[in-house]
Amino acid sequence: MNARLAEKEGFAGLFLRLRAEGLAEKALLTALEQTPRTLFLSAAYTDAAYQDRLVPIDCGAFAESADLVARLISVLSIEPGQRLLDLGTGSGFLAAVAARMCERVVTVDRYKTLVQLAQQRFAHLGLGNIVSRQADGLQGVTGEGSFDRIIATCAFETMPRQFVDQLATGGIMLAPMLQENGTAVMMRLTKIGSRFEREDLFDVPYRAFIPGVAAAS
Repeated sequence: MNARLAEKEGFAGLFLRLRAEGLAEKALLTALEQTPRTLFLSAAYTDAAYQDRLVPIDCGAFAESADLVARLISVLSIEPGQRLLDLGTGSGFLAAVAARMCERVVTVDRYKTLVQLAQQRFAHLGLGNIVSRQADGLQGVTGEGSFDRIIATCAFETMPRQFVDQLATGGIMLAPMLQENGTAVMMRLTKIGSRFEREDLFDVPYRAFIPGVAAAS
């Protein structure tokens, strides 16, 4: 199957699955339709682009499914004019979809290769409101001020209180938390004053953060 046909049929299937889940936000569905999923995966995985499963990418990492990306962006409640920090660029698909819904996205990853590949994809799509950096996601970013939304796609072992100061008042952070059995649960953290109000959402397939940036790749 060629990429264009896979894209068209894949998105149609995704659209139906999301509608069945009650995810019918026009801005989200439009952003997904305008962001070709196949562009973010190697040619070997074109047919898997819209399957509801993990897909291998460079540096031993993986891309979460488009279904999960949609669920995450939905619960982030992104609004026009907001600023988003994305911890764990991966393929860049989540950042690209979110960038169509907000004013600015800063995305970081510990692997230089992933950052560079994502930058090429953003440029190809004409997404000039995304800044990509190689950085330690556990530390967030400096020099960017606060963010209205933060999302992490690697799991924390303890409550990520270090991000309270990087989140605007009333802002939302999605952060996976490792459980004793090794699974991760996505938390929605809402900043109230100088603390987080926590709500556990659903299991996610994310691995633990690795501190620092990668020496190679």
